[in-house]
Amino acid sequence: MDPKSRWEQERLEGKQQRLSSIIASAERVFLRKGLEKATMQDVAKEDNVGIATLFRYFPKKDKLIVAVATKLMESEAPVFEEIAQRQESCLSKLERVFDYFVSFSRESREERTKLLEAFQSYAAQSPEPLEDIDKYNAVYHRISAIYRRIIEEGIRDGSIRSDIPIQETLSTMANAFGIFAQKLSLQKNIVMLESDMDAGTQLLLMKSIFLEYLRGPRGSGSASDA
Repeated sequence: MDPKSRWEQERLEGKQQRLSSIIASAERVFLRKGLEKATMQDVAKEDNVGIATLFRYFPKKDKLIVAVATKLMESEAPVFEEIAQRQESCLSKLERVFDYFVSFSRESREERTKLLEAFQSYAAQSPEPLEDIDKYNAVYHRISAIYRRIIEEGIRDGSIRSDIPIQETLSTMANAFGIFAQKLSLQKNIVMLESDMDAGTQLLLMKSIFLEYLRGPRGSGSASDA
């Protein structure tokens, strides 16, 4: 590689490293202060950069918020891809998907879940579509496409019942389970329906109900058997 090309490559790599560092710093700030109260000055201080440098990368706070949310969503995609590629029935894969949603209630994932929930509320209340929201939506659609592959496999392999509208049913269940998991992960001082059950127990019960409803003639196995 000639010196000019090497310099250009190093410049681009340095720019990417700075971009990643800013996004990581913004995530920490947003978790501590919330999306509304956090300022660009807070992020610049957290990342130890000048405010002018920060604005060169993100001219608006909304662009930075979307970048953080997109990074969080991108971290979800490999999990779904790994599940989709497993050599097992659709029902077993769906059990793994539900188990992943159950993990939202664990303390190690709580903060990330809280931030994504805050972003979804922030984006929904914005009077105009957030700048760069198409990047976030693209990642969401990529994950949805992976889930559709699992659904299509279920139509073929007989592990889930065929007397229901499969795609509509599975999409509804995944959305309901995912949203419920998010809500429970944020539940701290609020009692939901006077229940004394912890979040994990409620989600495991909901998972069992869904899987039993979906089970087809060749769906006797499960991910828990693997």
